[in-house]
Amino acid sequence: MKPNRLNRMAVLVISTMSLAGMSIPANAQQQPQEEQKQPHKQPQQQEPSQKQSEQEQKRRQQQEQKRTRQQAQEEQRQQEKQSQEKERLQRQSEEDQKRQQQQQQERARQQAQEEQRKQRKESQEKERLQRQSEEDQKRQQQQQQERARQQAQEEQRKQQKESQEKERRERQSEQRDERREREAEQQDRRISRQQQQQLIHQQQEEVKQYRRYLEQQESRARDQAEELRRQNRLAQYRYQEEYLEHLRQQQRRLRDERFDYDRDPYFYAAPIYRYRRDGRYYEINRYGANVLRQALHAGYAQGFRAGEADRRDRWRAAYRDSYAYRDASYGYRGYYISRSEYNYYFREGFRRGYEDGYDSRYRYGRYADGNYFMSDNILSQILNFESIR
Repeated sequence: MKPNRLNRMAVLVISTMSLAGMSIPANAQQQPQEEQKQPHKQPQQQEPSQKQSEQEQKRRQQQEQKRTRQQAQEEQRQQEKQSQEKERLQRQSEEDQKRQQQQQQERARQQAQEEQRKQRKESQEKERLQRQSEEDQKRQQQQQQERARQQAQEEQRKQQKESQEKERRERQSEQRDERREREAEQQDRRISRQQQQQLIHQQQEEVKQYRRYLEQQESRARDQAEELRRQNRLAQYRYQEEYLEHLRQQQRRLRDERFDYDRDPYFYAAPIYRYRRDGRYYEINRYGANVLRQALHAGYAQGFRAGEADRRDRWRAAYRDSYAYRDASYGYRGYYISRSEYNYYFREGFRRGYEDGYDSRYRYGRYADGNYFMSDNILSQILNFESIR
């Protein structure tokens, strides 16, 4: 039993005894009164009454003590019950706190898992969107490249068609000129048969060399095209592809052509012009003179296109770097004059055409019928033909 409970019981016992002690004088006061009221009773009758009163008083005290003891026991039981209830409530409170802590921990764990799942989901969604964006960009780039390739092919086909049409007109013009020249040549004097055979032999050797040259140019042109692609010079690349296609056509015509040297007037017509180059004089007939004029016109036209392409590519002016300038055989058929002679006058026209094309002007030439031509006065200054007849 706990000390506070013992103290309470002790207080109750003392209080009970005090009450019992106070009842004795009360009885004592009543006895004289009774004696006064019964003066006539004898002493023998008073003794049993007194004993009876003492017994009664003792019984009451015992009952009071019993009640006190029962009350103390009841109080003790109540206190024990309260203590047990308090302990039960405390255990329950501890269990509730522990359960709440576990629930809070579980909620925190679930919340952390939910947050982790949410972050993982957001990360996956972000990666998906990023992959989708990259795929969209890649698809757009591929579409742009495809459009650019189709546009380049369309432009190339258009240029090839224009080039073929131009060549067709040029051939028709050349044929007309040749007919006129042949008609005029019938009235010209002829060279000797020995001179004619010597000229034919030189021409045949020149054609063989030119064929070998054309066969070697394809690989060199491919290297130049790759360099232009690396430099991102698309306009110059397209121009060079057009130029190379024309060289391939020249090569096919030269391979398939069956040239009749004996009937061609060039090989029996006597020279009618004299011109000077590099400090030396050269003589030429009207057919060779026409080829020199064509070389200047072709050089000017190709130079204009090359200069215009470099201007579009925002590239520095450098006509000597152009493949067309180094090749200088555009339009050369392999007949009448040597390739070196044609190259020289082609480059003279190319340099001037490049300047006009790069500066977007017509200082040395003109534009007519879809093509570029060198001005007649510039052409005459360069050739400076002198009549020898």
